[in-house]
Amino acid sequence: MRYRSATNIGLKRDENQDAVRCEYFGHNLLAVVCDGMGGERAGREASMLAVEEFFQRFSAGYSESLSDDDIRKLLAASVSAANSVIYTKARFDFKNFGMGTTCVAAFVNSRTAFIVNVGDSRAYLITNTGLHRITTDHNVAFLLYEQGKISEAEIELHPQKHMLVRAVGVEKTVTPDTFMLDYEEKISLLLCTDGLSGYCTDEEIYDVITESSFDDVAEELINLALGKGGRDNITVAVVSD
Repeated sequence: MRYRSATNIGLKRDENQDAVRCEYFGHNLLAVVCDGMGGERAGREASMLAVEEFFQRFSAGYSESLSDDDIRKLLAASVSAANSVIYTKARFDFKNFGMGTTCVAAFVNSRTAFIVNVGDSRAYLITNTGLHRITTDHNVAFLLYEQGKISEAEIELHPQKHMLVRAVGVEKTVTPDTFMLDYEEKISLLLCTDGLSGYCTDEEIYDVITESSFDDVAEELINLALGKGGRDNITVAVVSD
């Protein structure tokens, strides 16, 4: 299992409020990407806290003897741990009011990829036929689509597509989405913040992935988003066996 990750402030923001971390657990890999939000430096602190708490909780609970369902539950518990810390910090310091973060994570072993997400940072499956989104965006636009109030084509153009309806640290509790992908020979995943997916099409992202060497792929994805104007922080993690 191998990975490449990168983060960039972009061309329009004063601070990078994204965070990314990848670590091996034996031959297995855990990758976490977060996109913070909040005034002053609260967004940056939220994303950093989320990554730190996520890894701390996962490390404390992980062993190679865990069943697939135990791993899925541990990932969800790791999100909850991050949620509790950020929520408490925001309540005890008015400067951190409104702080929160997205979180998308993947734990990949020799046969299964486990995905967990809250917010609109995404996980994609990379195949020979294209880029296939695994996660669902937790924003107002997609909620309206689920309610039948707008069409699928209207989601990307909706003015509230960046307004989250679920995030880590905003409410006392949070329920992440979880996914399990079994595979036989190989698997490749992309985790990213909306600084990439919000300004580049899936086709453009896929073209960069297929045309880049693995060593360069993370930086080339950053360059793609910068070439689109770099209007947000950009963070990516690519995992492949």
